[in-house]
Amino acid sequence: MIKQWGKALSVLAIISLVTAGRAEAKSGIVIDGSTTVGPLAKSFAAYFDKKYKVPVTVSESGSGNGAKSLINKSCDIASMSRSMKPQELTAAKSNGVNPVSSIVALDGLAIVVHPSNPVRSLTKAQLADIYTAKITNWSKVGGPNAQIVVIQRESNSGTQESFKELVVGKETPVTRSAETQASNGAVKNRVSLTRGAIGFIGLGFTDSSVKKVAVNNVMPSSATVKNGSYPLSRPLFFVTNGQPTGLIKQFVDFPKTSDGKLIIKELGFVGKY
Repeated sequence: MIKQWGKALSVLAIISLVTAGRAEAKSGIVIDGSTTVGPLAKSFAAYFDKKYKVPVTVSESGSGNGAKSLINKSCDIASMSRSMKPQELTAAKSNGVNPVSSIVALDGLAIVVHPSNPVRSLTKAQLADIYTAKITNWSKVGGPNAQIVVIQRESNSGTQESFKELVVGKETPVTRSAETQASNGAVKNRVSLTRGAIGFIGLGFTDSSVKKVAVNNVMPSSATVKNGSYPLSRPLFFVTNGQPTGLIKQFVDFPKTSDGKLIIKELGFVGKY
């Protein structure tokens, strides 16, 4: 009788594990956050859906909203192009959430101008002066006699936060005359159509429609981001509530795999691992 009960319990344990795994796979993974990390998250999601039949929902509402979603427990992974802020960590702790960050890839903030602009390089100091309206004409930095049209990202953007931290300073406001765009793609499009424009986008979003400008005489590239010589380099993150397990861990660790590394490279980002 005891042996029979032991066998029954073992069978029940196995069924429970299988059922839990199926339930996890059925419910899938929910990701919210950065538009910069978006292409990576979406490509990873397509891979998981095809290979493992795991549905992954990806929203691109900005790093700030990704952090809020994680804090509110409405997503499994927050994708972020910046680190979590002290106030976000405090809010997370108050709600019983323990944010754990994992690096997805490395990225460079590419400074871009219209292809017709002859300016090839700017210093960080010149960039800061442009974005704080101390320099308002391209002629002051070796360009044509034309007004500079400053393009920035929205305040909720991790890319905006990174740019401010790396270039103008966290507490220094960007000029009020700056135009705000909601995504890397929107910034690129605006710059590509505006001769006097300057903007910043993730390296993976650059193409021939805009011209990359060197910063401190260093061009943004996979090599200069990887070795740290490009001054506007940054890590990109997946943030989870506690150490990830199961399918979520498998997804977060995907950048370390050969297929993950290939996707990162194909999308124009820089592998960390």
